[in-house]
Amino acid sequence: MPSFNEGMRSKLWSWLSNFVPSERLNWKRGLPIMCFIKPQHATPCAGAVADVPQRAYTLEELRLNKIEAEKFLSPVDSTLGSIRGNLQVAAVLLGVTTWRVLDLNQYQLLSAVVLFVFLGTVDQIANGGGVEALLLDTIGRLLSEKYRDRVAKHEAGHFLVAYLMGFMPKSYTLSSLDAFQRFGALNVQAGTTFIDFEFQEEVQGGKVSSGTLDKVSCIALAGVATEYILYGVAEGGLSDINQLDELMKILGFTQRKADSQVRWAVLNTVSILRRHLNLHSKLANFMSAGKSVLECVGLIEEELADSSNI
Repeated sequence: MPSFNEGMRSKLWSWLSNFVPSERLNWKRGLPIMCFIKPQHATPCAGAVADVPQRAYTLEELRLNKIEAEKFLSPVDSTLGSIRGNLQVAAVLLGVTTWRVLDLNQYQLLSAVVLFVFLGTVDQIANGGGVEALLLDTIGRLLSEKYRDRVAKHEAGHFLVAYLMGFMPKSYTLSSLDAFQRFGALNVQAGTTFIDFEFQEEVQGGKVSSGTLDKVSCIALAGVATEYILYGVAEGGLSDINQLDELMKILGFTQRKADSQVRWAVLNTVSILRRHLNLHSKLANFMSAGKSVLECVGLIEEELADSSNI
């Protein structure tokens, strides 16, 4: 059970506050709130998943389980990257066209460029790039069915793995616009939230149990794992990985210990999702259709009612 002094506890609490502000629970920077709570009337499948043995796994062992870490842990969002590049080209063409049509002088053109850069900088500082993210995500959802499908499956991965490990989902959103309308903040993006007072209590108490850390690690990697399994490479979820890495550093993990934790979490999460691909697909469809959290939980329970290998 990792333990830490007051300074480390303060850092960990600061890390947690990125996801659980004092005023309201929300979703920031595209990451799930690492929170869970055991319901008074626990449903049979919640927390019933069978984990792979916890030990140090090598990269070769991951490859033997058909997992290529380099494709798993280095996601690059090519869809939004392409949209961003096209928008930049369009902005340049629009600027040139405006310059010629309005016959702007060099001073006016420079002023327009400076204003554009200034607004982008303000967005990065004040909103963490929220306006840009909202614009890119909205355009991506309008233009790319594959992007919409990928986001739904990514979040369904978080939802399913979390529930099976005993984390109770609170809400989910599949677009930055939906998240903005729900939470009223530009730095809130698509994602799944969970209710977790137990983790907060462990942080306040100065210790994080190995069991809790295992669950947090698997949930953080569930979206990336989903994309890897379905598409052969992950595009979304880089912030998930970065935040998990930050947590390991706050807990004082050596690089070797952190690598061991991540490799186990990768293997365990992929194993869970591979066992339940059909259920995951149905859950993603439910979430795409805007079904409630209770309806999604009901689907999981119904599908796994007679399963002996959760």
